[in-house]
Amino acid sequence: MIAEDSVLLRMGVVKVLQMAGFEVVAECGDGEGLLAAVAEHRPDLAVVDVRMPPSFTDEGVRAALRLREQWPDTAVLMLSQYVEERYAAELLAAHTSGIGYLLKQRVADVEEFIESLRRVADGGTALDPQVVAQLLVRRRSDPLERLTEREREVLALMAEGRSNAGIAGQLVISESAVAKHINSILAKLDLPRAEADHRRVLAVLRFLEGGS
Repeated sequence: MIAEDSVLLRMGVVKVLQMAGFEVVAECGDGEGLLAAVAEHRPDLAVVDVRMPPSFTDEGVRAALRLREQWPDTAVLMLSQYVEERYAAELLAAHTSGIGYLLKQRVADVEEFIESLRRVADGGTALDPQVVAQLLVRRRSDPLERLTEREREVLALMAEGRSNAGIAGQLVISESAVAKHINSILAKLDLPRAEADHRRVLAVLRFLEGGS
């Protein structure tokens, strides 16, 4: 399901998804159309523009939040022209799985874009690296100040939705080293003991909420 008011971009995203083997069941250009289409088709994944008619402010985000409340099994990947980390934090604070937030320029890197889509559709998260970078700059406060520079790098990559193997490849370190860094991060952030994947999400949320 694609919700994007720019006809050319919408056609491009549809083409990319179809070439990657996705079935696009519907497409629209506004939030109300999105909700109506999801109610009819119940897609596994919705790709949604942040700013849509009539005011071109946060209609897409508000529609996505309503969508997840009514149909929590539908994953959502938001697309934005600019870095607006407040919206990313709002979405992740409300839902801890099946959520993504990418800049529209990422669509040009088809392989990475499709990888993010599949990760979100499978219940994971995908945050644009530029959003993560801004969060690091603006939201450095306790308990995040306890983290080392390397641990911050690991947490930033976790926020992007990367697996341990993906983090290891990005930082050119071993997966065991990544696991040690993650355990240290979880301990320093005083996170309660819980299922491993859930603690990772809590760590990312703490990262997003830091300084707010």
